[in-house]
Amino acid sequence: MEIGIIGLGKMGLNLASNLKDHGYQTKGMDLSEQARLAARREGIETYETISQMVASFTGKRVIWLMLPAGEITESVLKDLLPLVLPEDIVIEGGNSNYKDSIRRGKQFADKEVAYLDCGTSGGISGARKNACLMIGGNLNAFHSIEQIFKDVAIEDGYLYAGASGSGHFLKMIHNGIEYGMMQAIGEGFQLIEQSEYAFDLAAVAHVWNHGSVIRSWLMEIAEVQFSNSPHLEEYRGIVAASGEAKWTVETALEMDVAVPTIALSLFMRNISQEQDSFSAKVVSALRNGFGGHEIVTKTE
Repeated sequence: MEIGIIGLGKMGLNLASNLKDHGYQTKGMDLSEQARLAARREGIETYETISQMVASFTGKRVIWLMLPAGEITESVLKDLLPLVLPEDIVIEGGNSNYKDSIRRGKQFADKEVAYLDCGTSGGISGARKNACLMIGGNLNAFHSIEQIFKDVAIEDGYLYAGASGSGHFLKMIHNGIEYGMMQAIGEGFQLIEQSEYAFDLAAVAHVWNHGSVIRSWLMEIAEVQFSNSPHLEEYRGIVAASGEAKWTVETALEMDVAVPTIALSLFMRNISQEQDSFSAKVVSALRNGFGGHEIVTKTE
């Protein structure tokens, strides 16, 4: 089966390589020559424009977007819509607002093209080998390509979530929870760092990740980051917010549901733009560890 990936950045290239490893005829499109070159080194056929890539298919087209949410995704989908044909399938794997996914699903359905919103978790390493996927949209389309999701995901790591928008809705809530978890870990390690004891923070993360109630992948990342930088000396405590937690809080307000932990973790991201705390350094290090998110260092 032919699958085209639009967006060959950190997530897109790793997903394309994952698909290629599973025997799919994988091709990619990116405006960046550097990104296309990196993909070609992986044996992936590349194109400079969407129209070139779409025209290269010899049969049914499955086109998977891995782009930043917002204007970039909106613009690409606008360019893609006139090029696809009935029975084609478009998968949007970025962190889009679920309300945008509902609207886009209707636009593509008007052309008899299936649109699947695919919340994607697991970071760069997940995209490469063992993703966690939450898929919303056309059920028949999902069933027709379910094997693709099964192949690129970790065992039991994909879910058909329901109607259009449901996949990105789940990813939005997932990221809100993630904000709260990272903030709690960061605050805990700030207390440890500022205590009277000379703790080895990597050793603390290591033991907590063996049998404790709070063991997790985030704790694994904490151990790695503390091993590389025992007190996160080169980090500044400035942490960006992707927008997912903001949408989670806004949705909670619309639903009259209290989400104080997620809301406070979002506010702490905002506060981090103004002050330099150790807890924010930990959160920054965790984000860098799973998603390759850029960090602000002491030299910047």
